[in-house]
Amino acid sequence: MASYGNSSKRIPRESLRVDATPQPGWMSGSEHLPAVGDQVRCAEGLAEVVKINGKTGDGSRLLELALPDRPRQPFFAAASNVLVAAPAAAK
Repeated sequence: MASYGNSSKRIPRESLRVDATPQPGWMSGSEHLPAVGDQVRCAEGLAEVVKINGKTGDGSRLLELALPDRPRQPFFAAASNVLVAAPAAAK
């Protein structure tokens, strides 16, 4: 593991986590795995799931996401660090 020292250019870890409190009706991606094409909330805002890959270190799936304003630059996030709209209750 590389050590980067005390760099002021490092991104704060808190800014990379998604906060579920201001999003009622949304749940963690590790509780409800999104499907390809679903919209999720990530640290960058709303994104679309492009691909579902293998598992991450915490056991959740690795998601390839694309932002609407940057569709050709996909990025990755753990399902445990995205929010998914809660599925409608079964009737």
